[in-house]
Amino acid sequence: MLEVTNLRKVFGDFVAVDDVTFSLPEQGSLAVVGESGSGKTTTARMIAGLETPSAGQIAVAGSGRRPGRVRPNERRVRSGQIQMVFQDPYSSLDRRQRVYDAVAEAVMLHRPLPKDALHARVSELFDMVGLDARQARSLPKALSGGQRQRVAIARALAAEPRVLILDEAIAALDVSIQAQILSLLAHVRTNTGTTLLFITHDLGAVRHVSEEVLVMRAGKVVEYGPIAAVLDHPQDAYTRRLIDSIPKPGWKPRRTQSTDT
Repeated sequence: MLEVTNLRKVFGDFVAVDDVTFSLPEQGSLAVVGESGSGKTTTARMIAGLETPSAGQIAVAGSGRRPGRVRPNERRVRSGQIQMVFQDPYSSLDRRQRVYDAVAEAVMLHRPLPKDALHARVSELFDMVGLDARQARSLPKALSGGQRQRVAIARALAAEPRVLILDEAIAALDVSIQAQILSLLAHVRTNTGTTLLFITHDLGAVRHVSEEVLVMRAGKVVEYGPIAAVLDHPQDAYTRRLIDSIPKPGWKPRRTQSTDT
């Protein structure tokens, strides 16, 4: 479904992404992990068509795109194939617009429908992400962070994309809400056949949503393979450091010694 070959992105003298290559099968799920500045988000933005690669090729369902300016019609086709969900859904939603209308607008952009069919499709999308009619009629400020992220996922799914990219989509959420969103993503993948590309710095989350993992550092791929192989038997010292940074069960923050007498 997604084939990325020798992808590179240069900003002036800074090489943000350097020779990244990977593939993702239809209905597959890949996590791209690494610390801040590793190049994972820039990679995702190039795949989504939001950044122009300096070199390399991106193919979606066998249709390739080489570096160069993207024409408006090409961008429209790409947005129908690939949708992206960002870390902060509040900033990506119009604060004056009911979330129902935000999702309906996305449906009409990609597949115009008569009024009754539009209502049925929007209701289906909200049901898919676990939101009810009352929440659908709300403004973004009336919803919790987890509910807003569900709206963002519903809006992305309105395009019926082949690939859904989630860029740190759970990073700003509480742990309990993160678990709910990860469960939702697994449900969406099973029920829609959507291929998932999960961008995160949280290695603890990747087992719940991905089958393979790609580790990036300073724009390069340092390790890539099945989840169990990479996380249980890491070959690169950087991957081992990332794994060691995951809090273990029973871990408690070190307390400073009390000065009370």
